[in-house]
Amino acid sequence: MLAIVNTCAVIGLDGHIVEVQTDFNPRAHLPSFNLVGLPGVAVRESKDRARSAIRNSGLRFPNKAYVVNLSPADIHKHGPSYDLAIAIGALAATDQIPLHTLDNAMFIGELSLDGSIRHVKGVLPMVYTAMQQGFDTVYVPDEDAAEAGLIQGISVIATRSLGQLVEHLYQLNPISPFQPDNPADQREPALEDGQIDFADVRGQEHVKRALEVAAAGNHNILMSGPPGAGKSLQARALAGILPSLTTQEALEVTRIYSIVDMLSSDEPLARQRPFRAPHHTISQVGLVGGGSIPKPGEISLAHRGVLFLDEINEHSSKVLEVLRQPIEDKIVTISRARGSITFPANFLLVGARNPCPCGFYGDPQHSCNCTPNQIQRYHSRISGPILDRIDIHVDVPMVDFDKLLSRKRAESSLDIRRRVENARERQIQRFADHPGLFANADMTVGEIDDFCVLAEEARQILTLSVRRLQLSARSYHRVLKLSRTIADLDCADEIAVPHIAEALQYRPQID
Repeated sequence: MLAIVNTCAVIGLDGHIVEVQTDFNPRAHLPSFNLVGLPGVAVRESKDRARSAIRNSGLRFPNKAYVVNLSPADIHKHGPSYDLAIAIGALAATDQIPLHTLDNAMFIGELSLDGSIRHVKGVLPMVYTAMQQGFDTVYVPDEDAAEAGLIQGISVIATRSLGQLVEHLYQLNPISPFQPDNPADQREPALEDGQIDFADVRGQEHVKRALEVAAAGNHNILMSGPPGAGKSLQARALAGILPSLTTQEALEVTRIYSIVDMLSSDEPLARQRPFRAPHHTISQVGLVGGGSIPKPGEISLAHRGVLFLDEINEHSSKVLEVLRQPIEDKIVTISRARGSITFPANFLLVGARNPCPCGFYGDPQHSCNCTPNQIQRYHSRISGPILDRIDIHVDVPMVDFDKLLSRKRAESSLDIRRRVENARERQIQRFADHPGLFANADMTVGEIDDFCVLAEEARQILTLSVRRLQLSARSYHRVLKLSRTIADLDCADEIAVPHIAEALQYRPQID
């Protein structure tokens, strides 16, 4: 008897429907269980888990011949998420499950030997694919029900064991569809536990302003200063002024974290923008993604959030150079012999570095022991093309001791966040007819011409500055995008002279 059960494979961030075709031959003299269709090691082991789970659930597993084909056969299958579909296929082929219950249904889950159904990663893209393909019902592990429930338009059945699922299919003990919790009521924004409040950061108002501009337009920023000046502290405080994720952004982030199994089972939907701070010893694969089965790297895990590279000059030059294309295109493409996979990588890059190897070049209170050649080699670790892709360059000097002793609190992160959110709201309205645009930093050349309207005096100032500073075409466009963000913070429709002037101050001294 032949039975067909639907499940899903995840390649990159996309799901692909897989038919588990099970043919049972009760007349075979020798028992066998053949699994074909490019199964990986974990998938080949599914037959043993399915056999034990079926028997330990009080069901029959006739010791005859089975052939299970995972179609389409040209897609490599990996992971234990096929266990449940293979077990259901064996039960249906041996006439222990009504065949009509398999129509328009998808089965996802790993089986334990006792028949319990366990968590698998990548449930969100699988359920999303099922919804797109017109499936009515998806059966998932009870632990993954909240994640699957993020997708609307499909019935999610949370199952704890294979025996419970069989009883449900026979309508002996029906399981009610999972009902996701209502979204939390909108409340006054507050800092998350452990987040740093800018009110506790003494002095350096110009650095806080630069970080505010970076957050408002999703602009890359590089902070340079001596050790102990507060670069890392303020970079981490940046997380407290970032605007809340929109629904679409939250689903994008959740989808990435689903396939790398980094979601909470209690609250799977991402509600905070990611903040990733990899160590400077990270490899190229760790940063951009890859592997024999390509997985997202840190730049994709930082999608719609912040990628903080502390001591950026200590990172390998080869590792930094791979950031060129993702910074420009907002995606990263990983090519292998089996094909290419594209991951999103729209992140806000925050870099922090010392002015020299010892860290005290230009510091009036400490003497620098570095030679000019050492300083030159230190700075050359970051290439010109990478620096040209950073919108904001800001110096972070040491804080005066008197300011450290002051009890006067600075402006709070919540107050700064309100201005940032107002600026982002203006951008969302401006880009309403341009799918894929969320912030000013995302604009391309054509969109810059449409949305960066300059006052006549501002145009004259910018023209003069481009010639005097010998800005590249990329730097020119980045100054325009930065000016647009500063104007949004001022709630101005037109870019004026002060906006251009502030944007030009954020360029490096030597462009």
